Amino acid sequence: MKVVQTPTFKRKYKKLNSTQRQIVREAISKISLKPTIGILKTGDLSGVRVYKFKMLNQEILLAYDVSNKLILLALGGHENFYRDLKR
Repeated sequence: MKVVQTPTFKRKYKKLNSTQRQIVREAISKISLKPTIGILKTGDLSGVRVYKFKMLNQEILLAYDVSNKLILLALGGHENFYRDLKR
């Protein structure tokens, strides 16, 4: 499955250190193997899925969309995550 990153995702990913990037890569590989693993959102974010995982004792959310390809939309902690994702 082809993976595409949005500029929002790229900015967050670029700020991570190598250990954190490895954890995110593992989460992306889990998503690419089973695209329905994330929770499907409704309302303003309909069609977007969010996968939650732990990184350094903190819950991280990864928003993505699956059509013909895996589109990585956003990455971050829970605080203001959905508000920023709506923009």
